[in-house]
Amino acid sequence: MEEVTAVPRRKLGSQGFEVSAIGLGCMGMSPLHGPAKSEKDMIEVIQTAIKLGITFLDTSDLYGPHTNSNIIGKALKGEMRQKVQLATKFGIKSLSGETGMVVCGDPKYVKEACDASLKQLGVRCIDLYYVHRIDTSVPIEITMEALKELVEEGKIKYVGLSEASPQTIRRAHAVHPITAVQLEWSLWTRDAEEEVIPTCRELGIGIVPFSPLGKGFFSSGPKVVENFASNDFRRHLPKFQGENLEHNKIVFERVNEMARKQGCSPSQLALAWLLHQGDDVCPIPGTTKIENLKQNIGSVVVKLTREDMLELESMAVGVKGDRYSPAVMQDTWRYANTPPL
Repeated sequence: MEEVTAVPRRKLGSQGFEVSAIGLGCMGMSPLHGPAKSEKDMIEVIQTAIKLGITFLDTSDLYGPHTNSNIIGKALKGEMRQKVQLATKFGIKSLSGETGMVVCGDPKYVKEACDASLKQLGVRCIDLYYVHRIDTSVPIEITMEALKELVEEGKIKYVGLSEASPQTIRRAHAVHPITAVQLEWSLWTRDAEEEVIPTCRELGIGIVPFSPLGKGFFSSGPKVVENFASNDFRRHLPKFQGENLEHNKIVFERVNEMARKQGCSPSQLALAWLLHQGDDVCPIPGTTKIENLKQNIGSVVVKLTREDMLELESMAVGVKGDRYSPAVMQDTWRYANTPPL
């Protein structure tokens, strides 16, 4: 019989929200990382994750758009819903090469988006509802007041922010407690450590790293680039381009060598590094394969010393390439950094 690793639990924020130490990012189950996947297969992945102890599911109304929520809704029919902590996001009305990122934090839209997500997910209440990007044309306090009303109405339980600056986090938290901040954090993306993560810890806010495996780099290595479909947005990321990729291959080999010494895979080592950052951290690696799901769960038993952590960080310090291309980066951080009033 295959041995099953028990997934520990962690609390995010100070309001009592408890989740599995590793979540499941569901974005890739919709056609953003290549072609559309089989709905039946994706439902099986989600339900297998829950049976194995991963109960923290992450999606957004943007993914698909909407189709991702529909898949999750079908996977959670019946008793499955009671076993999960369901997180979704709103705020990006559209994203395209023609219009760029269209963001909205207007109170009317906040409530319309929530009602639409409840219907798509087939649930009465969303456990954790994130602002996907910050609308700088609307003070964050106004957006938060609408979210506070949704909590009072019982449509959502907890509020989160995604890709928010320290000042935005503070202002939002002053209106209603923020339970979690979602951000990109991994061995090869560490800029959030400077200000955002310390701010979260000062305020008692949980930290949810997305892309904890470096957009698949630490799960598949440099060959992941060869498998990108023509419509996979990762093809255009700077870290996967030319000289940057050649340099980053060396980083991967160093991490891979350490993983061999630890008796685990590179992906397990990368996830273990995040899990060792603190009990307020819950990474949400995405996958569409049950084999990878089981690999991710195995990271919870990887033990790292402080020396191991420092060695890993020294290996990854030389990673080359920005998170996104300048054009995409401009959209991402334009909405992430709400100026002070």
